[in-house]
Amino acid sequence: MSDQILDIKSLISESKGGTLDYPGLSGFKLKLSFLSRETLTKIRKKATVITFKRGASVETVNDDTFLQLYTEAAIKGWEGLTLGHLSTLAPIPEVAKEDTDKTVAYSPSNAFMMMKSSADFDSFVSDAVTDLQNFRNASGTK
Repeated sequence: MSDQILDIKSLISESKGGTLDYPGLSGFKLKLSFLSRETLTKIRKKATVITFKRGASVETVNDDTFLQLYTEAAIKGWEGLTLGHLSTLAPIPEVAKEDTDKTVAYSPSNAFMMMKSSADFDSFVSDAVTDLQNFRNASGTK
């Protein structure tokens, strides 16, 4: 056994990514990044606004800013999202449901709207990105 002391800080990665299947939606895969406690704290701090009321500072989190930063850090891409899948996750116009096989491309703004519009999608992403086990054997890890 080596007597050398290992520095944990030098061993821990800033991020770890992987591709996960979205449950129940065949072919829909999300490229996600694990979010450490430190990363989540940084996002929250960036989204915090300090205001003054009656001479005292009050911190509030801007929900849209937080969700935007969180989404950018967590979701790195996706493939296989169709209008049919989208209609099960969020309300869409009836006319869009006519072409259920049409693919919805990933973009940061599309990811933000998915997080904002679908509680199920938000819940899946939020649970997935804070569970390191999802990234231990995930494909595409960094």
